Amino acid sequence: MIEPVLTIVVPCYNEEEVLPETMNQLDKLIKQLISEQLVSNRTKILFVDDGSKDRTWEMIYKAGLRNEHVRGLKLSRNVGHQNALLAGLFAAKEISDCVVSIDADLQDDIEVIREFIHKFNEGNEIVYGVRKRRDTDTFFKRSTAQGFYKIMKKMGVDLVYNHADFRLMSKRALMELEGFKEVNLFLRGIVPLLGFRSDIVYYDRKERQAGETKYPLKKMLAFAFDGVTSFSVSPIRFVLFIGFVSFFLSLLFGLYFLMLKALGETQTGWTSLITSIWLIGGLQLIAIGLIGEYVGKIYKESKHRPKFIIDIDTFSIPAPRHHLIRDDEGEEFYKIEHRKLSETN
Repeated sequence: MIEPVLTIVVPCYNEEEVLPETMNQLDKLIKQLISEQLVSNRTKILFVDDGSKDRTWEMIYKAGLRNEHVRGLKLSRNVGHQNALLAGLFAAKEISDCVVSIDADLQDDIEVIREFIHKFNEGNEIVYGVRKRRDTDTFFKRSTAQGFYKIMKKMGVDLVYNHADFRLMSKRALMELEGFKEVNLFLRGIVPLLGFRSDIVYYDRKERQAGETKYPLKKMLAFAFDGVTSFSVSPIRFVLFIGFVSFFLSLLFGLYFLMLKALGETQTGWTSLITSIWLIGGLQLIAIGLIGEYVGKIYKESKHRPKFIIDIDTFSIPAPRHHLIRDDEGEEFYKIEHRKLSETN
């Protein structure tokens, strides 16, 4: 059996604290897989720097000079985790038979990548890494995450329960994924839409090795809301339903008050009046805001702006030349000399 060329894509944003350990563990895994003849010796680890403000890119670049299996992709600015992941996936598919995506914090168990490869060799185009349990999460995070999956399922969105972005995808699957041109890409919902043969590998999630999470509550809620509005118009239909219910209730109350007036039992009701005004006003603002969210997505799609722009690419062949130089304070660093097109032809 021919060993597949594997690329492990790792999106990074300000990960200088955890990056050395991540590189060390992934490098050990790659060498083990090569020695076991599970993957080709052309296997690579592609770190994607999503506009980090710390030393993340410097560490990636220097590691690539020392280690033939490490490569880097530097984006021109911060574009978000999902777009940075896409940049790595689309770059890796050019020379890979399969690609594994994993976060830099090492909370996902890298040892199950070996099982990913076995599933791929059995003919699966996509292999999902799924958490066995959520014991390490807080009660709030666990309950909100479970609620999100249930809501998405009721809306008809095909999500893999307890799966994030730890997965293997074949070259064929990535080529089809590239055909999805929308700007608002929610990968956890898009990948199952490909419909290729897939399987699941269960694992236990670990604690973060170092640094702080890049997904605080605010970002998680925004991510969840983006997923809902990217895949379903159910929220707008729900608001429409509430509007109809409010309309018919107002008719019933109108008839009721007319009857009271006819019987001479009307009373001044300031509280009920102001409450109803606030209720209807609140519903209207929610409806307008929700519709605005969808209009905003249409606006972004209509501009067809690129999802990401690559600043430096050491993954492509041939790689740019580099020179070790020193600054005025004696600090060593590497300066890239980009090759001209005439030199690469």
